[in-house]
Amino acid sequence: MSSVPLKDQLDIVIPTIRDLGFLEQWRPFFQPYHLIIIQDGDPTRKISVPEGFDYELYTRTDIERILGDKAWAISFKDSACRCFGFMVSKKRYIYTIDDDCFVAKNPSGDDINVLEQHIKNMLSPSTPFFFNTLYDPYREGTDFVRGYPFSLRDGVPTALSHGLWLNIPDYDAPTQMVKPRERNTRYVDCVMTVPKNTLFPMCGMNLCFDRDLIGPALYFGLMGEGQPIGRYDDMWAGWCTKVICDHLGLGCKTGLPYVWHSKASNPFVNLRKEYKGIFWQEEMIPFFQNLTLNKETTDVCELYLEMAEKVRSGLGHIDPYFTKLADGMIAWIHGWRQLNPATKA
Repeated sequence: MSSVPLKDQLDIVIPTIRDLGFLEQWRPFFQPYHLIIIQDGDPTRKISVPEGFDYELYTRTDIERILGDKAWAISFKDSACRCFGFMVSKKRYIYTIDDDCFVAKNPSGDDINVLEQHIKNMLSPSTPFFFNTLYDPYREGTDFVRGYPFSLRDGVPTALSHGLWLNIPDYDAPTQMVKPRERNTRYVDCVMTVPKNTLFPMCGMNLCFDRDLIGPALYFGLMGEGQPIGRYDDMWAGWCTKVICDHLGLGCKTGLPYVWHSKASNPFVNLRKEYKGIFWQEEMIPFFQNLTLNKETTDVCELYLEMAEKVRSGLGHIDPYFTKLADGMIAWIHGWRQLNPATKA
């Protein structure tokens, strides 16, 4: 970490359709930071933000004004709109959280400082090329186990830190229906690197990433109003990001920190959103598992444009949606470059 204070290196991005009273509980942890709020839904509705927070708020009207003919690539009436906040931020790190997530407690009863733990994850190396059975070897009180190659012990930069949730698990609609009362009460004191060439279902409700290393890959796709699928936005971003991280030799960590997820969404509404995705994922996941990118390319924007064309050719046969999604991926990169002209062309 440089000598620049962390509050000047990290933005907090929150998608919402409601007043942000939940920030009161987060005040001890979030107040020093700049918030980027993406207001979904009716842009004329004025939402309330507690006093004392430094924030900027964008509505659909703002997105259309700023991106012009590329605004269609930002989802409407879906939390996928959060990725617009990633695009307009000028900080190195992004933390994004949902407005139904609150401060969790560790087994000792202490409030969990999610930003502190996420930054610890981000600032310690990852080990994607060889699994350490004591999980994260850079945490205090642990190390590499016998038999771990010394040539790999320096690790690689960490691009993404994926946090978890107590109380309401992040289940799909069929599992919600079968287990409506299930709650996650297990606090597992663990952080691990997701191995190379292994995908994972990324959840966007408690997530931190290095915008400089991987930001242009964090596009949450086309979801919500006008689209045939929902609730796959963060997973799509996770699959794309993981493939590019593997290509570039970067790491993704998962585990601590936890938030308290307070509200289960309606499983019947979720099923309507997920229905096609449940079938499509059986082809989407093998597509990403077998996706290779140009070995000579190291620029994330160029890699993402290459990936968009492979989505068009490799998934377009499933449904016309994937052709539109490929166009959205390209529009997203053009928008990213428009707002971030220092990004390599």
